[in-house]
Amino acid sequence: MQRRVFIQKSSLALAGVWLGSQALAQNQKAIGLQLYTLRDVIFKDPKAVLKQVADMGYTHVETFGYRDGKLFGMTNKEFIDYVRSLGMKITSGHYGIDLVRGNWEKAVTDAKEAGQQYMVVPWLPDAERSQDGYKRVIDDLNKAGEVAKKYGVRLGYHNHAFEFDLLNGQRPYDMMLAGLDKNLVAMEMDIYWVVKAGQKPLEYFAQHPGRFELWHVKDMDKNDATRNADVGTGSIDFSVLFAKADLAGLKHFYVEQESYSVNSITSTQNCIQNLKKIL
Repeated sequence: MQRRVFIQKSSLALAGVWLGSQALAQNQKAIGLQLYTLRDVIFKDPKAVLKQVADMGYTHVETFGYRDGKLFGMTNKEFIDYVRSLGMKITSGHYGIDLVRGNWEKAVTDAKEAGQQYMVVPWLPDAERSQDGYKRVIDDLNKAGEVAKKYGVRLGYHNHAFEFDLLNGQRPYDMMLAGLDKNLVAMEMDIYWVVKAGQKPLEYFAQHPGRFELWHVKDMDKNDATRNADVGTGSIDFSVLFAKADLAGLKHFYVEQESYSVNSITSTQNCIQNLKKIL
């Protein structure tokens, strides 16, 4: 009897693991877009641009530019309703460190209304990039993460290359990984900027498993490392990185381009077409 119960429980446990892995795999194939990619056109006609994004096959978006309850000139509700009408989800958004220190709870409630799982701080001004500055940022992010958690939203931090510049013998990014409470703050790894800083994403996955719940999928031009390439055409092997998605802890990823081979719309289209082949 005990043996039968054990076998039944073991089978259920294995089924749970399999179903969890299957769900994660499906989630990882849901291609998102950081709307900053289209910053040159989205403010001119946001609804038309969002329709193009949906027609390309993107299933979820990460916002930017939230201010005073509005996004791209629309109220929070108007934006949410329109994105949903296109069959897309708003799963994350970028928010300045100034907002974290300001009317943060209002921003969190708006993010919750949108169904967002994440709110991400994407940038630190120069004044924050001292040893004491990073300590303040770490403390503020942990506190903001507690507020977000109350509403069922998770805070995140997005890197550039400056977090890897040595500061009194320490990498600020390593300081952040050590100081940020992993139960309150996730990391959104911008793959391009990690590589641009001379670091290896796979090493970070191995050293800090499960910490990198969000990625920015951004490729590097083979001839000019200061420029992006359409994903799948540059020097970064994303097939190798996606093979380690479980180790990284990946939940969502977003295409983001800061420079383009032709223009922002064409690049956004090329990236999703190439990613579908990689995934």
